[in-house]
Amino acid sequence: MPPTTFPGAPAPLTRPDLRGTFGMVASTHWVASATGQAVLERGGNAFDAAVAAAFVLHLVEPHLNGPGGDLSALVSVAGSTDGPQVLVGQGPAPAGASIAHFRAEGLDLVPGAGGLAAAVPGAVDAWLLLLRDHGTFELADVWSYVLGYAEDGYPVVERVGATVASVHELFTRHWTTSADFWLVDGAPRPAGTLMTNPAYAAVLRGLLDAGSGATTREDRIEAARTAWATGIVPQAATALLARPHRHADGADHAAVITPADFAVHRATWEPATTAQFRGWTVAKNGPWGSGPVLLQALQILEGYPDDELDPQTVTGAHHLVEALKLAMADRDAWYGDPDPAGDEPAVPLDVLLSEAYADARRALIGDRASDRPRPGDVPGRVAYEAPLREPSPDPEAEGVGEPTVSRAGVTRGDTCHLDVVDRWGNVVSATPSGGWLQSSPHVPELGFCLGTRLQMVWLDEGSPSALRPGRRPRTTLSPTLVLRDGLCVAALGTPGGDQQDQWQLVYLLRTLVGGWTPQQAIDGPTLHTTAMAGSFWPRTWTPRGVVAEDRLGAEVLDGLAARGHAVTPVGGWTLGRLSTVTRDPVTGELGAAANPRGEQGYAVGR
Repeated sequence: MPPTTFPGAPAPLTRPDLRGTFGMVASTHWVASATGQAVLERGGNAFDAAVAAAFVLHLVEPHLNGPGGDLSALVSVAGSTDGPQVLVGQGPAPAGASIAHFRAEGLDLVPGAGGLAAAVPGAVDAWLLLLRDHGTFELADVWSYVLGYAEDGYPVVERVGATVASVHELFTRHWTTSADFWLVDGAPRPAGTLMTNPAYAAVLRGLLDAGSGATTREDRIEAARTAWATGIVPQAATALLARPHRHADGADHAAVITPADFAVHRATWEPATTAQFRGWTVAKNGPWGSGPVLLQALQILEGYPDDELDPQTVTGAHHLVEALKLAMADRDAWYGDPDPAGDEPAVPLDVLLSEAYADARRALIGDRASDRPRPGDVPGRVAYEAPLREPSPDPEAEGVGEPTVSRAGVTRGDTCHLDVVDRWGNVVSATPSGGWLQSSPHVPELGFCLGTRLQMVWLDEGSPSALRPGRRPRTTLSPTLVLRDGLCVAALGTPGGDQQDQWQLVYLLRTLVGGWTPQQAIDGPTLHTTAMAGSFWPRTWTPRGVVAEDRLGAEVLDGLAARGHAVTPVGGWTLGRLSTVTRDPVTGELGAAANPRGEQGYAVGR
């Protein structure tokens, strides 16, 4: 890391920067981190550890992710010359999910909760693909941890009970299968209670049985993948959700997902999208995700001197927010799942990530807060203008879209994140999400529900992220790898919906420019903008909106307000749930850091 150039870097306020040479795991839950480290101690590599930890996350953070959800991950394989790869665990829209069908249901937005918003679950198949291609453990060994917790018990965190309480009426009046599973004597389980999930354990054991006759590790994993896509999971989930049930719009709808949608989906690999910043290479997922937002923002900020990039100064915070607003405007105007047939115009990343384009975007940043989205010009193309809806004055009227950080800074839940590095130099950064317990009705035979990722599409044919059968919704899941001279030196990420790339940008400026240590950068106060069309139902925006932790100080917050930003101060330990692992390719030294916010994040290693 560079020498410290941003003043005011705090000593680690909550925990030390971990250092070692054997292996490091950092995640949003201590049990998942401990599981990953246990696999490393048994001789597994980073990919074995990540898969084991991820399935445990399905249990211990069920309000933040589940087997019926999705994921995006970035992988760097030691010794490979292929560069960082993206593990695509985002499933597509079902064949029956058309704009015409949703419009016929009386909808102008996809509801934030209910089975009609379900994309094909992609997480489980993606984790199995990672294990098959880069792991070393048998599937039964990897799953021994999640099976132990599911059958013997795992501790319920406080936020699970709070989440269940927030949807108590929905469960008891409409989603009775969810009430049967999540309520005991009509109330959520108290924090610390040991909970089991025998139905999910039975599903996993059934997948193991499907491969019992195979002769190789890879064939056993493949058998489990096939059984997941064709067995009890699609049959039970689609049978339940085909019955009309309550959705976030207040009406009852039947889901359109079918067993055939499950059967044709498989997770895939693709090359990462990269950009340069201050001599570092930053790797992200493609424009079917939000990852290029971070790359665009970094390229805009590349043109400023170091002392104008400190987030704890008025100038630095202003530049950061305005760069993000420009990148987010481009996301809504241009990003979407590329057409596999090539019949539609491609997402113009060659333009959006060019130096000339970044220069032109930077020139738009003045001393005052911009008050409207400003997508950039792409030759021969017309930018899509996303509808802009201001938030309701009643926060409860916004319903239950993604369980993330609200416009007022209130944490309603979030997503998960997981980073692993091993002694050989293998690295994985993964952001699992979806299938939250409040997404759609609980499927008793499975022990989980399906997700609602389709709420991120637009019911407008003109949008690059319009709902299209068989196409991926544009996700906010956005893990990051950082490379130097072609070698991976860091993996990081955070939950947070539209805030994911924003909070990571603050972290990267502090570490790559400011010279702060990972734990210092995580502990430092942060901020984000809400001046863009939200990715989650009800898709609102706040013109000139900035949400900022009050630890940034009155000088910065008042200075931003004086420049025209609509600043909402929130508690000093409210925003962001970053975690990271690091590796020095020269010395082999490893590091890790995790977030104190939410009191669940945990880093471990030696």
